[in-house]
Amino acid sequence: MPLESRSMTTHPCGAARRVLLPTSGDTNAWGARLGALLKAGDLVVLTGGLGAGKTTLTQGLAKGLQVRGPITSPTFVIARVHPSLVGGPDLVHVDAYRLAGLTELEDLDLDASLQEAVTVVEWGHGVAEQLSEDYLEVTLSGHETRAVVLVGHGGRWTDQDAGAQLDDLVQLP
Repeated sequence: MPLESRSMTTHPCGAARRVLLPTSGDTNAWGARLGALLKAGDLVVLTGGLGAGKTTLTQGLAKGLQVRGPITSPTFVIARVHPSLVGGPDLVHVDAYRLAGLTELEDLDLDASLQEAVTVVEWGHGVAEQLSEDYLEVTLSGHETRAVVLVGHGGRWTDQDAGAQLDDLVQLP
């Protein structure tokens, strides 16, 4: 479970929230908690170096969303759609690492499913934010213990209810 968590209010778009996760299992479990909060139309932009836990977190998101797996890195196929097993939103899992920019991301035609699915874009910083005004930016760092920073952008993530949900998400159990 989280070693430390805190809410920071210095980010210009919304409160930045931070949590430390000591193991990959904790990263996966925390991702499941986040996934349970997500709904159709949500865009999650994952940022972090190689081995920072982006795919592990996405595996947890998939558990929380209850979608069909397995969830693996989409590096070579660029995007995968994982249908819901319970009538909820599908998970569209994208890896933007090899994309040259927004034009190539737009070529994936993500806007066709953006409102009906939860879209998670690994390596999306600097590109995927342009898909929607409302997105949750998740930055991961570290290899053993992972530091996760959440910043909500747009009305979906900066309103009082979403803020309270995100605050609860980073609180120690």
